[in-house]
Amino acid sequence: MAARGGERDPPDALQNRIRAERAKKERQWQLLFTQYTVNPHRPVHMVARKPMAWHENIHEPIDDEFLNLLHRAAEVPRRKYSKPQTESQEIGWHTTPLVPLDHSDIRFYFPRWTTEITVHGYPAPRGQKSKD
Repeated sequence: MAARGGERDPPDALQNRIRAERAKKERQWQLLFTQYTVNPHRPVHMVARKPMAWHENIHEPIDDEFLNLLHRAAEVPRRKYSKPQTESQEIGWHTTPLVPLDHSDIRFYFPRWTTEITVHGYPAPRGQKSKD
């Protein structure tokens, strides 16, 4: 079949060489996986067992490695890692205060003060009027 502009399709030998080169390049970057595990970053949804199924009532020994993998996946990042792994984890990673809180030091301790003026700003509970 002729293409537009009067050009012809390349012969079969040329097409074959192009396909072979493409297959070679694809095989170069292809990885073969033989060990499969559960993705620790995805939640596992448990399904209830069928009481009358014989194959589900067989008790198998618990795989400790798999159980540890599931428990580790459910932990928060601060317990998993010693340092933040992403830029967004750096925010709030260190929560211990740099200076210990001292209630007698007015430079770092700002308690809420209520005065006659600020009492009117607090919302009253439902069904009650504010103090006037």
